[in-house]
Amino acid sequence: MKNKLVLFLIAAAFLIALPLFADQFGAGWVRIMALSLLYVLLALGLNLVVGYAGLLDLGYVAFYAVGAYMYALLASPQLTENFPWIAAMFPHGLHTPVWAIVPLAALLAAGFGVLLGTPVLKLRGDYLAIVTLGFGEIIRVFLNNLEQPLNITNGPRGLDRIDSMNLFGLDFGKSHHLGNLTIPSVTMYYYLFLVLVVFSVVICYRLERSRIGRAWMAIREDEIAAKAMGINTRNMKLLAFGMGATFGGVSGSMFAAFQGFVSPESFSLAESVMIVAMIVLGGLGHIPGVILGAVMLSALPEVLRYAAGPLQQMTGGRLDASILRQLLIALAMISIMLIRPRGLWPSPEHGKAAPAATR
Repeated sequence: MKNKLVLFLIAAAFLIALPLFADQFGAGWVRIMALSLLYVLLALGLNLVVGYAGLLDLGYVAFYAVGAYMYALLASPQLTENFPWIAAMFPHGLHTPVWAIVPLAALLAAGFGVLLGTPVLKLRGDYLAIVTLGFGEIIRVFLNNLEQPLNITNGPRGLDRIDSMNLFGLDFGKSHHLGNLTIPSVTMYYYLFLVLVVFSVVICYRLERSRIGRAWMAIREDEIAAKAMGINTRNMKLLAFGMGATFGGVSGSMFAAFQGFVSPESFSLAESVMIVAMIVLGGLGHIPGVILGAVMLSALPEVLRYAAGPLQQMTGGRLDASILRQLLIALAMISIMLIRPRGLWPSPEHGKAAPAATR
């Protein structure tokens, strides 16, 4: 127990000091780390659905989009500029407090999660994946076309001028000074996302060891046997979809505040596939593995930008840097899955053989 506490304190000190050190090499590195933490939050939410309950969800990015657009609409001039009756009610602009927006984004995303889960309760495997994939695309197309006859989402042009996060009078969109130390805006967001990730990890660990978590895992291993043991599989599945979607909604609201701009292009099918790949690559159902997979797959494309440029020059410019970067990412993923088919850090209990019977 004492050793675990020491390791925890060392890890905490490292994560707190990391952005201050990385900022010496440019704010871009801190931004990569902040976005990696957002993807960790998304991966932890999807792990509840795929890793614990065994429900393959390829439309998870839809909940991410719902949370992002919820924040963007309530913290930008979009609604007051297009709806005179809203402008009359809020003459100084619609600047909804964070304490109201984030719970609303989480609640709305959870509602969409239950809405998705209700008609697919009896579907499994490939059929479930196809339906959830379609749901994610429907949400993206819906946001892309919700410009006429009423301009709500501004269509493919997206929403800008989004308010930054403001907590306890602390504006995360500005740099702050702590003595002689200057903490940039991107570093402030890094610390906010780090707190959310720690809180989410605690929730996931508690769920994993609770009766709900055990019920999800029973459904994952054998749904018929779980139902025979008295587990209400219908409610457990809906709860998995709803709770996973809540993580997506919160992540989306954080993304909108961090970027200051959202558009439907940020929530494509490729994003959903990438989030699924994160938890498969790291280790299904194992929280440390999920975190490792999310950090690797979110940071690797950005880090490889620095490798793709020199490789492009070596080929005389015949290979496009972006295509070469995608090729390197694909090769890395294939290599890892061939070497570690159960993931980089799989659960030690998952897949263990039953103990031999004693005579």
